[in-house]
Amino acid sequence: MDIYVARQPIFDMNEKTVAYELLYRNSSVNNYQHTDGDQATTDVIVNSFLNIGVKDLSNGKPCFINFTEKLLKLGVPSYFNPLSIVVEILETVELNEDILGICKELKAHGYTIALDDFFVSQWNELTVQLLDYIDIIKIDFRSTNRADRQEMIRFISDRDIKFLAEKVETIEEYLEAKEDGFVYFQGFYFSKPVILNSYDIPSYYHSYFQILKEIDSPEPDLEKIKDVIEKDISLSYKLLRLINNPVFRPRNEVSSIKQAIILLGLNEIKKWIYVLAIRGADKGSGGSKEREIIELSLKRGKLGELIGRKVGREVLASKYFLLGMFSLMDSLLHHPMEELLEDLPLSNEIKAGLSGEKNDEYMMLQFLKEIELAFHEDLDLTFNPTKMTMEELFRLYGEASEWATKVLSEVNTLH
Repeated sequence: MDIYVARQPIFDMNEKTVAYELLYRNSSVNNYQHTDGDQATTDVIVNSFLNIGVKDLSNGKPCFINFTEKLLKLGVPSYFNPLSIVVEILETVELNEDILGICKELKAHGYTIALDDFFVSQWNELTVQLLDYIDIIKIDFRSTNRADRQEMIRFISDRDIKFLAEKVETIEEYLEAKEDGFVYFQGFYFSKPVILNSYDIPSYYHSYFQILKEIDSPEPDLEKIKDVIEKDISLSYKLLRLINNPVFRPRNEVSSIKQAIILLGLNEIKKWIYVLAIRGADKGSGGSKEREIIELSLKRGKLGELIGRKVGREVLASKYFLLGMFSLMDSLLHHPMEELLEDLPLSNEIKAGLSGEKNDEYMMLQFLKEIELAFHEDLDLTFNPTKMTMEELFRLYGEASEWATKVLSEVNTLH
């Protein structure tokens, strides 16, 4: 399904791009209305960092992200590398001791914090304390006059806080802002928000709650968590993107979903499940075409797993599951497989096989495809690296088909 994010550049006094603000959009036009701030921000985060990808988004520059009170209290800013984002606190966030403590902790860990639409009229004892942790104050040129802006800058002139002129639309406003002491600038005079488009794999909302329930149990069962994630291609894909995203952590290679879970850790997975859950259950499970591709991916992955177990090694079962599971990712996300694999932490052997290099993994993938064709067209196999009988292979294919159908029927029941 289509997903969108807008980005608007932020410039310094030399008109050099120093950052981007990421903005919620739900279509290819400037449609930015959203009644739920939590959902809008989590949409921006997931679409930006787990779908579109930071390398296509920020060009190595930090990203301003709006955070609501709820997301601040959940600690969502701390999921990011401090150099990759600017934590923008919305004017709707109620300033209290909790928010003050959160800002103090973020500042101590090296995060840059910006206040959005802040005014002298909001001055009180907590405000004075908050300013100790603030790096940037954004002032909207459409809703303020010059006298108010000058008063604000004068009021805080003794602090090491920089001012950002927001919604600058004319050269006169830009020159006025520079003269008054603003050092960062953003608005239509420089650039309108650019909308980036990509695709997301339909998610199964109930998976989040199954995982959270298991993680919160006295003795979490990794096998159960693995089983839930393996049934959800969207979640599996995002889990692997998370491992391989330089904004969050160093790159790693994995050969199984279980290995990915161990690398991330249950606490990290729990945090991101919260973000995905807040994003909303209204994303749906996709259209009929997407459902068909997802079902075939699940079926192919399960067949690979069953064959791997039959030939005697669990490590092969895990590897063949990923091989089958991600073999149609290019069809789901409408991007060449080679590009998608750049952002996934799969082992080199799996990547090579999915890319078409004729290694053992590639031959296994062709074998899985041939079983599908032989089963539906009543054909003989042209090669069989496992030496298993046709009857046994067809039985395993039937078992894999039954499993995939059951997974998707459970999803439809819960939607």
